[in-house]
Amino acid sequence: MDADYVIVGTGSAGAVLANRLSADPSVRVTVLEAGMRGKDKFVHIPAGFAQLMRGPLDWNYLTEPQRGLGGRRIYWPRGKMLGGSSSMNAMMWVTGFAADYDEWGEHAGEQWDHAHLEPYLRRIESGPLVISRQRSPRASTAAWLTAAQECGYPVEEPNQAEPQGFCETRVTQRRGARWSSEDAYLKPIRKRKNLRVLTEATATRVVFAGDRAIGVEFDGKHGRTVATARREVVLCAGAINTPQLLMLSGIGDHDQLARHGIVGVAHSPEVGANLIDHLVIPLGFDVPHDSLFAAQKPLELLNYFVRRRGMLTSNIGEAYGFIKSRPDLELPDLELIFAPAPYFDEGIGDPYVGHAVVMGPILLKPQSRGTITLRTADPHDKPLIDPRYLTDDAGADREALMAGLRVCADIARAPALRETIGRIARPLDATTLDDQTLARALESLSHTLYHPVGTCRMGTDDASVVDPELRVRGVTALRVADASVMPSIIRGHTHAPSVLIGEKAADLITS
Repeated sequence: MDADYVIVGTGSAGAVLANRLSADPSVRVTVLEAGMRGKDKFVHIPAGFAQLMRGPLDWNYLTEPQRGLGGRRIYWPRGKMLGGSSSMNAMMWVTGFAADYDEWGEHAGEQWDHAHLEPYLRRIESGPLVISRQRSPRASTAAWLTAAQECGYPVEEPNQAEPQGFCETRVTQRRGARWSSEDAYLKPIRKRKNLRVLTEATATRVVFAGDRAIGVEFDGKHGRTVATARREVVLCAGAINTPQLLMLSGIGDHDQLARHGIVGVAHSPEVGANLIDHLVIPLGFDVPHDSLFAAQKPLELLNYFVRRRGMLTSNIGEAYGFIKSRPDLELPDLELIFAPAPYFDEGIGDPYVGHAVVMGPILLKPQSRGTITLRTADPHDKPLIDPRYLTDDAGADREALMAGLRVCADIARAPALRETIGRIARPLDATTLDDQTLARALESLSHTLYHPVGTCRMGTDDASVVDPELRVRGVTALRVADASVMPSIIRGHTHAPSVLIGEKAADLITS
C-alpha cells in the first residue's frame, strides 16, 4: 500500500489536506480514518448532534477526576467518522480575535500571525465551506440578545477582528443541513484515482527507518497493515489522538515511554503537555414556550425533511457574546453562550420534560494546563486525559467564570427576559441566583466546550513539539496538522482555526 503521503485522520484539518495534496494527479495520497462513514441521519440534522454522543461514531472519552470540579470526570466526545468532530459539533463558526493569531505569531513566527492567516480564513469562508445564518432562530434567542443590550452590551456582526459584543451564531450549514469538512473537502473528490480513503483503519504507530517516517501501521478490516509514504506522513488525528500516536511511536518523554516498554525514537517531553480547553457553565431556566423541546415532534420533522426549515435546523447554541471579567482587561476573556433548548447534562442525561433555555460563561483564555498521557502501550486503550480545570495557582480561572455567571444572572433578570424566564432548572433546587448558587453551578455543571488544543504545540523554541513548518522535531518526513499544534487557544471556537491549519499545512508541504 504505497503512496507519496499518508494522512492520519479526516477531521477539520485532515480532510483539507486530503483534498489539497491529491489535487496534483501525479501525487498518490492514502488517508486513514479510524471511524466509519457518517451514515446516521443525525450527522446531517443540525439539532440532532447530541444523538451521536456515546454512540459508534464517538470516541467517547472521559477525563481523569477533576479536583477543581468536585472530583467529577468530564465527558469528552470526539467524532470518530469521516469529517471527525466537524461531523458532530455544534457547527459554530467563531473565528476568534486577530490578537489570538498574533499570539501564534509570537510563538511560531510572523507567517502564523493574523495578517498572514486572515487570507486563509477569507478563502475558506468563500468556499468550499459554507457559512450560513441561522435558518429558523427562536424568538427567545432574539430576546436574549435584546436583554444583553439592556445590560449595556452592544449587538454586532459576527467574526470581526476584535469583537466586543453579542451576535447570532453563524453556522457551517448548507440549505439547513450540516456542512462538515467531509462535505466540503472529501465528498467532491472521492472519485480521484490518486486518493485512497480507508475507513475503520486505526493507526497504531508511525513506522521509522532510522529517524525518517516511512509509513503508518494500522489495524484495518483485513488485519494489521502498513501504509507506506515515499514523501511524508502527516498526523491530523486531533489534540488527543495525535499525541497518543506520537508516544506510541516513540516520540515523547523517554522516561514515560520506557515505563510502557516503548523504545524511544526522539526525546520530546512536551508531547501531550500544554493541554488547553474551554470550560462552560450552563445555567438552565424553565420557559413557557419557544424552546427546542418540541424539535422532534411530527410537524417539525415534516418541516425539516420537506423544506429544511424549522427547529431541527438549529445548531442549539444560537447566540453568543464576548465580555471582560474585569474592566482593566484589554480584550474579552469570556464568551457568553445562549441555547434555546433544555441542553442539560450535555444532552445525554435523562430527557428534560418541558421547555427550557440555557445560558452560561465560557472561559476563553484559561491559565490552567493539562496533559494527555498513555494509559498503556496498547493503541486501542484510551489515553489518560487530565485537563486540570481550574487548577491555576492564582485562582484567576475560577474568578473569571464567577464574574461571567453574575453577568448571566443580570441578563436573565433584564426586561426583555423578565416575562420569559421562569424557575431555575439548573443547578437543581436553586431558588435565587446568588453567589452561593453560582458557585454550586460552577462545581456541579461545568463541562468542556469540546475545544482541546495545544498538545503538540508549534514554536520556534527547541522544546516545541513541531517547528513553524509543522515538522516534528527530532525526526524527518513527519508533520502534525491539527488543533494539537496551536501554541495557545483562541477566543472563539476551534473548528475554524483547525480548517485554517489544514489549508496552511497544505501550502507548507507543497511549496
